[in-house]
Amino acid sequence: MDALKGFDIDAPRWDQSTFMGRLKHFFNITDCRTALLPDSRLDEAKVLVESCRAGSIPPGTTEEQLHYAKKLYDSAFHPDTGDRMNLIGRMSFQVPGGMAITGFMLQFYRTVPAVVFWQWVNQSFNALVNYTNRNAASPITPKQIGVAYVTATSTALATAVGLNLYTKKAPPLVARWVPFAAVAAANCVNIPMMRQQEILSGIAVTDEDGNKLGHSRKAAVKGITQVVISRVTMAAPGMIILPIIMQRLEKYRFMQKITFLHGPLQVMMVGVFLIFMVPAACSLFPQRCSMAVTKLEPELRESIISQYGDRVSYVYFNKGL
Repeated sequence: MDALKGFDIDAPRWDQSTFMGRLKHFFNITDCRTALLPDSRLDEAKVLVESCRAGSIPPGTTEEQLHYAKKLYDSAFHPDTGDRMNLIGRMSFQVPGGMAITGFMLQFYRTVPAVVFWQWVNQSFNALVNYTNRNAASPITPKQIGVAYVTATSTALATAVGLNLYTKKAPPLVARWVPFAAVAAANCVNIPMMRQQEILSGIAVTDEDGNKLGHSRKAAVKGITQVVISRVTMAAPGMIILPIIMQRLEKYRFMQKITFLHGPLQVMMVGVFLIFMVPAACSLFPQRCSMAVTKLEPELRESIISQYGDRVSYVYFNKGL
């Protein structure tokens, strides 16, 4: 017990300033096994984390138990609100959810009805993930959520159907890449639209110690841009490399005899990609994003300088996932 006195449960277990440190962190909290745990177990973890923050660690608690409780807390509770996130929207659900949807998008790409259905399923999934992992300090109205969902879904469908028709006479491999083009285009719309309030009103920024300094639209744009890049990167290897693999495998006679297994096979292979790509893509940029004061809006920059002079050179904010 004495050894844990003063234990800072919010201190990063790994160096968040390096890619490898962030990779270890996200491998930890995107562990899909945590998605199987009941809410009661997650709530127990939250109670332990909050007790530790208050300086009251239950007798007999080990350091490993604290680390595991923080892992569950980070995987299931929103960093801004502390509320438990819905299961489907958690990053720990990205592997099972993403592998199923992406696998079937890659398998059923030939007909327009199939393309429409699976792109709609994917964008519904993405909309929920984007809403769940937004910066919750900037609320969004139900109307804005609806507009974002419809816009992103329409973009994905238009891209997928348009390219599907355009590539009818193209080499088969090109047609297999249409789902990725649609996903990438939709992400460029879905995420900014779902988090439009941050762009319109600005995102809360703080100093290094967490003291609020104001709201910045430029910081919101930077954070959302990084999230878009991360999401496209997350999907890219599986949706670009896997079609090449399937194109070659389908030439073999044994594969032609088990066409009914092609869908499940692609689902499993997408899962292999996502196990590594979900944490890797989340690790591309620090979640606690920073921005130089000199790059902020003039009015916010002047306000910070007038209050703090040159003591504050960078502001910090949660970019979301």
